[in-house]
Amino acid sequence: MIIENVAFPAGQHCETTTLGALLHHRGLDLSEPMLFGLGEGLGFVYWDARNLDFPFLGGRTKPATITRTVADRLGLALHVQETASPRKAWQTVAAALTAGRPVGLQLDSYHLDYFTTKVHFGGHFAALYGYDDTHAHLIDTAQQGGTVTTTLASLERARNERGPMTARNLSYSIGSLTGRPELGDAIRTAIRNNAHAFLNPPIANLGHRGVAKAARQVTRWLDRSTDPSRDLPLAAALMERGGTGGALFRTMYRDFLAECATIVDDDDLHLGHQMYAEIAPLWTSVSDHVTAAGETGDPEHLARASATLADLADRERRAMQILAGIHHR
Repeated sequence: MIIENVAFPAGQHCETTTLGALLHHRGLDLSEPMLFGLGEGLGFVYWDARNLDFPFLGGRTKPATITRTVADRLGLALHVQETASPRKAWQTVAAALTAGRPVGLQLDSYHLDYFTTKVHFGGHFAALYGYDDTHAHLIDTAQQGGTVTTTLASLERARNERGPMTARNLSYSIGSLTGRPELGDAIRTAIRNNAHAFLNPPIANLGHRGVAKAARQVTRWLDRSTDPSRDLPLAAALMERGGTGGALFRTMYRDFLAECATIVDDDDLHLGHQMYAEIAPLWTSVSDHVTAAGETGDPEHLARASATLADLADRERRAMQILAGIHHR
């Protein structure tokens, strides 16, 4: 059982790659930055807890929220199902495939055969477009191989895992489209909503307040780690190459704003894009300093990362204040 015409070449981020593949099958091709931005995906979290070996810096909203928000913005029929039963979960996706609908899945990447780095991450996504007696056929990011397979048993474990960021065998498919959606109003609404969420975080480790908190905490990271030469470069790599598209999703959001500016003519939008074009390289410099601190043990690199993060907290706050003012048509 294989469904044809399910593809999203060169995808960088798992959830937008999965959504792009499902939409391509329905005849709607949107760029990955456009999907990320319409999904109001940009965020920030500084996450440190007793059960974590090392703090985590995240640059996007919670798993599955991008997909749900894009569907809402574009008026798509999104069919979402969760169940505690692995048997029922498989019956659901098999029925969708038989009906000719590829399926998005939320997974713990630890169990997937094609992942070479075995780390539990329950917020991974892939598009299922077929299966045979032993293997599932998936679309994943280019970094993970693009068109890949994993055993049915491993897929079941990946879907049924419990822990941080996991879901209960979550699957979803997209109904038939009734023509190409009008993007102008969707873009304006998505940008304003994303800006308001970033500017008004409910707790201090999210949004621009979270970036400011990271600026205060990062100077302690050499002492926070039991193995700085491992932990600091890994944290930096997750910011730059962990499916973020670079610069903790800021490169992707910059490209989203650039594409929007070709569709919506708004002075605040043009200025916001210019500001994110300046913001994105600064995030890469933070990851470079964090890597260097781990490799050398020199706290001066963390002092520089801290100063840049403090600057970024202010720059992103001002950029989002401008983007929040984008006009209704």
